[in-house]
Amino acid sequence: MCDHSPECPSAGDTDCCTAHVTADHSEQGWCRLCNGVILFDDGAYLTPEGRPMELRRSA
Repeated sequence: MCDHSPECPSAGDTDCCTAHVTADHSEQGWCRLCNGVILFDDGAYLTPEGRPMELRRSA
């Protein structure tokens, strides 16, 4: 459960990668977000269930 105010988006939301960082490993190219998402520097991410996803980029 998120303690941030306003609450972070859930891992299933389209803006899930805007959640707060809870573990920063930028030296390795990734961070863990409050909602359990693992976000990589190249724009890819893993959901808490382990499903690989890619950030949608605007044209």
